[in-house]
Amino acid sequence: MNEFALKYGCNPNQKPSRIYMADGSELPIKVLSGRPGYINFLDAFNGWQLVRELKEATGLPAATSFKHVSPAGAAVGLPLDETLAKIYWVEDYENLSPLACAYARARGADRMSSFGDFISLSDVCDKDTALLIKREVSDGVIAPGYTEEALAILKEKKKGNYNVIQIDENYRPEPIERKQVYGITFEQGRQELKIDDALMSDFVTEKKEIPAEAAMDLKIALITLKYTQSNSVCFVKGGQAIGIGAGQQSRVHCTRLAGQKADNWFLRQCPKVLNLPFSDKITRAERDNAIDVYIGAEYMDVLADGAWQKIFTEKPEVFTAEEKRAWLDQMQGVALGSDAFFPFSDNIERAHKSGVAYIAEPGGSVRDEDVIATCNKYGMAMVFTGIRLFHH
Repeated sequence: MNEFALKYGCNPNQKPSRIYMADGSELPIKVLSGRPGYINFLDAFNGWQLVRELKEATGLPAATSFKHVSPAGAAVGLPLDETLAKIYWVEDYENLSPLACAYARARGADRMSSFGDFISLSDVCDKDTALLIKREVSDGVIAPGYTEEALAILKEKKKGNYNVIQIDENYRPEPIERKQVYGITFEQGRQELKIDDALMSDFVTEKKEIPAEAAMDLKIALITLKYTQSNSVCFVKGGQAIGIGAGQQSRVHCTRLAGQKADNWFLRQCPKVLNLPFSDKITRAERDNAIDVYIGAEYMDVLADGAWQKIFTEKPEVFTAEEKRAWLDQMQGVALGSDAFFPFSDNIERAHKSGVAYIAEPGGSVRDEDVIATCNKYGMAMVFTGIRLFHH
């Protein structure tokens, strides 16, 4: 198959639409179920590159949850503790496979953004992973293969219309890539930068040693940023992205957005949130929405009379700002990657509020010394990679 016809492009009025190999070769994919669209394939191919690199860098199975050409979450297959299993709504499963753990983490870190995602998996999709995917609202999945059980499960989703794509894991694109904008062809060398320990050896802060877990988290952050629309910042902890800020014109706004997502991830683990008395009648998506509002500034939208009765069996207490800050002060050891230099130290001040202790960024700002001094003030370790990771 050299080409694949699409129903339409980014929008229904954009016709005709297709994907094809300009050199006449075979497409490196097989569509096993459904009819993926233009944006589905953009998410699938970006996500596949991300998980393939995560697997190469860490040696662990990897998964990502993509929405609108940026990852909502990305993770490697480390085991889930009881708390994470509960906030990711997978506590009813025991002994999940490493790949299923990776997807639970990638999907669960920011479930609001992951709603209706396109999934990429680094390894052959197994039964455990397929069962998790089956019960989530999702557009499709791409993986190098599927077990018979997994494929049968996925083909039942959406009455047989769920998008399932198999990609040739040995496929490698040409070193030069091209795209058109306004009828004009752009050409550049592919972003083939390898994210490894050597890239993170230039410590510029007083603290110059980091644990192995933090080094892995920084690699996860930088690899994630390679496939996130710029400007982008990524907070990582325990082998998974916990806050991704994408496509912001101002870097500090990007840091604030990613930091707020990281805060929400940690606030969801507070006993006051874990023990919310949800009604059995509401769905997981409705619980996600309610939690997001409850831990935010507009909490009365779910606690007002006439509202809480539709969600909870009894009215929860307000989660006060003081309680939230006290809980967030316990979050430590977070890694932070940035796709370009921090131009002001306000980014570091914001990162500190979300427990950041390790940073990787290119360096090169005229205010590098201010940024370094702020890191030193908080005892952070920061490396300059010397490499920008813009993605558009």
